[in-house]
Amino acid sequence: MSPDYSRYQFLDIQRRNGIATLTLNQPDNRNAVHAEMHAELERVWRDLGSDREVNVIVFTGAGKTFSAGGDIKRMAARFGTEEGWDHSLHIPKATHRLFEGMLEVEQPIIAAVNGDAVGLGATLALFADVAIIADSAKFGDSHVKVGLVAGDGGAVVWPLLVGPARAKEFLMRGRLVSGTDAHALGLVNHVVPAAEVMDAALKMAEELNALPPLAVRWTKLAVNKWIKHQLNLILDASIAYEMLSINSRDHHEAAKAFIEKRPPVYKGR
Repeated sequence: MSPDYSRYQFLDIQRRNGIATLTLNQPDNRNAVHAEMHAELERVWRDLGSDREVNVIVFTGAGKTFSAGGDIKRMAARFGTEEGWDHSLHIPKATHRLFEGMLEVEQPIIAAVNGDAVGLGATLALFADVAIIADSAKFGDSHVKVGLVAGDGGAVVWPLLVGPARAKEFLMRGRLVSGTDAHALGLVNHVVPAAEVMDAALKMAEELNALPPLAVRWTKLAVNKWIKHQLNLILDASIAYEMLSINSRDHHEAAKAFIEKRPPVYKGR
């Protein structure tokens, strides 16, 4: 019996001939990840993993953006209210479920990065098994630009791809690069014009779908043992640092300045 994908409110899952297309489906909000979408991303990999009709997963974003990362508007609205911060995006258990799910789902994941992928959006793309990016996309982890530690996976995966020195520079500066430059740096596998991203991803998905499924799946899982080791080594500490930064006045100031469209003023507290 196939999973019931109709229960997903913020994700869209379509299946055809062994290939599932998983779409972040909040285009009006640039596919920003809020707590409810995060919870769906935590469990969708289990559903896809148990689906016998799925051999390959293509992961993309609706509209012109892959994902803008965390929902900064919601962050700013909740700061200082009785509702308070929704920490479910950052607690180690929830974040671990999300990325471990991507690493443990046996089917290969192809990230079709159709547009900008920033912060958590970039991290989601980097935890896929293959990433194909639009040449015009903006790509990077901008956590520090909103007063946050790059803790929800960025500290895990960037050093694996570009080395610790480059990773620290990009993460500490919150620097964004084009899709073309992301490919040149070795962050992603392929770069194509934006109009060709989905076609390229589906072509690769069809190739993988035609190969022996067990050989493909178990090759992925073997390589991912190394990445899981880094996840287990680093994530709890990096998320703990991010949780501390969430409560800082600098983060509050960054979120407010973003909404008010003005330069932030940081005071180191």
